[in-house]
Amino acid sequence: MNSSAQQTKIEYGDFQTPLELANCVCQKLKELGVSPDIVIEPTCGVGAFVEASANRFPNAKKIIGIEVNEIYLSNLQKRKTAFTNSERITLQQGNFFGFDWKEMLSNLDGSILVIGNFPWVTNSQQGTIGGANLPEKLNFQHRNGFDAMTGKSNFDISEWMLIQVGEWFKNRNGALAMLCKTSVARKFLHHLHAQKANVFHSAIYSIDAKKYFDASVEACLLVCEFRENSQNYDYDVYESLESKTSQRVGHRNGLTIRDLDTFEKFGALYGNSELKWRSGVKHDCSEVMELKKQDDALVNGAGELVDIEPAYVYPLLKGSDVANNRIKSTNRFVIVPQKTVGEPTNSIKRLAPKTWKYLENHAEYLDNRKSRIYRDNPRFSIFGVGSYTFSPYKIAICGLYKTLDFRLVGELNDKPVVFDDTVYFLSFGTEEEARKVLYTLLSRNVQDFFSSMIFWDEKRPIKTGILNRLNLQTPKTVQALRLFEPKNKKRLSAEER
Repeated sequence: MNSSAQQTKIEYGDFQTPLELANCVCQKLKELGVSPDIVIEPTCGVGAFVEASANRFPNAKKIIGIEVNEIYLSNLQKRKTAFTNSERITLQQGNFFGFDWKEMLSNLDGSILVIGNFPWVTNSQQGTIGGANLPEKLNFQHRNGFDAMTGKSNFDISEWMLIQVGEWFKNRNGALAMLCKTSVARKFLHHLHAQKANVFHSAIYSIDAKKYFDASVEACLLVCEFRENSQNYDYDVYESLESKTSQRVGHRNGLTIRDLDTFEKFGALYGNSELKWRSGVKHDCSEVMELKKQDDALVNGAGELVDIEPAYVYPLLKGSDVANNRIKSTNRFVIVPQKTVGEPTNSIKRLAPKTWKYLENHAEYLDNRKSRIYRDNPRFSIFGVGSYTFSPYKIAICGLYKTLDFRLVGELNDKPVVFDDTVYFLSFGTEEEARKVLYTLLSRNVQDFFSSMIFWDEKRPIKTGILNRLNLQTPKTVQALRLFEPKNKKRLSAEER
């Protein structure tokens, strides 16, 4: 595939659905009792879902396919005469983002099935290649300023498209069946819950994206049925289209819960604790701010020798260090120029002149950090820093790994350890206090409680929003935990020795 064709494929998220999979999807819908009057494929591509719908839904009065690609549409026009009752099929060229869906829907009577496979591409990927196949830029997820600036406002184009389609069912019965990333399906179902949409039944069926699309991503068939006056937001997750057993997922207390049965079993542990999980420091300039010790000297990411005062230099542990239990020593260090976010930094010039000179000599990198969070803040600012950063004892966990391995980390070289921003941690003034909490976190029911809220297929499955849902200080929690021994007691004892 030449570079131009490859860019077009990326821009349009062009992963065409094999007819085999389209037939399996339509068969599953029939098993669920879906019998539409009208089938709409908003991005019909080469026409697998148009063909499968024509063959599997003989009672549908209309089958409508919309496609932006003229070549795909022309080939489908030639093939459609071989489909069952092909006179029902209407094909039209159009771009999803500019098509007048309101006008089309106003002329359709009866229940509709919206089926297909929206583009598998994010808005940031579009920006990287200069693609224009995306909606008008707006903060449709309503992220706050900090989240939007630090990248959390990146979204899958298919998520935006699903939300638009969800609006079609406000005053109409019908069903939605869409192939998409599993993470997108969950976000969309969360959106329906937040909007109090008229959802009757929802389910996620995992599919083998590698087999069907040669894509290494967790993908699924998302099915939503809509009926007036129905508001059922719990849904079932199946391991495959053929699976008969499922796991119940739902929305509780502002969270999407992966395993409702386990979550409800340990409901006594839920709360808001005064002990807060924090994330490590964010500086976005590792080449300058992070140092390594080589032959008793400090070297930065550019390989330069660094001669600065020790006052603002702290031992650094990365997420991989925490996850792999490399916590007893480190040759990594980080410059921490502030004690709190927004603290003026000009005092460094007087207190540590060599450090200030080093920062000034590398100001080109620090002053040009891309994230907007550094604007209107003191020069050489970092984030994720506070009094908790400098506590002598911490319990830490890496958010990127798929295990609940909590580590007790003490000082190194008589200085508190600082983590990168892939690590979450609790801070303590004494080792005794930290160990008590560690035993709690290692107990089987706490681990199961956390796991019930964690979607392990996500890029960063462990989040502070989940960790902070365990109330570590109420008598109710203590009583609930008293009956359980630590899940990893043997391992902990070995570490203590």
